[in-house]
Amino acid sequence: MMEPRLSLVTLGVSDIARSKAFYEALGFKTAFENDKIVFLPMGGMVLALFGKKDLDGDMARENAGHGHIALAHNTRTEAEVDAIIDHAVASGGSLLKAAHKAGWGGYSGYFADPDGHAWEVAYNPYWTIDAEGRINMGL
Repeated sequence: MMEPRLSLVTLGVSDIARSKAFYEALGFKTAFENDKIVFLPMGGMVLALFGKKDLDGDMARENAGHGHIALAHNTRTEAEVDAIIDHAVASGGSLLKAAHKAGWGGYSGYFADPDGHAWEVAYNPYWTIDAEGRINMGL
């Protein structure tokens, strides 16, 4: 049986150097890199930046837009949502949806990285986030 956890998120990118610079501008630190992949630790998980064609080859599939996905970063305050989205856009990302009061009771917005990978930045008043950045949902 598989343990219910996520270890690594791999993004297929068109320009590894550009993507590395973007994520480093957001505060990520590079732990390993070569000409094909970059590993960026993030709170017990790893974000990997992998060339699109190399990733498709590694998965043994042609990717015609499969896998609609949004990555998410939760904050401790609404003000952090605005600050993070503004910083991402200033660092080369694009605004997808301005932060706003959400119908579910929180505050959220979206930006895209230089390759169009969507990130939601959200404040959820029903969750707490510990000092290491882990979400507590009361389970």
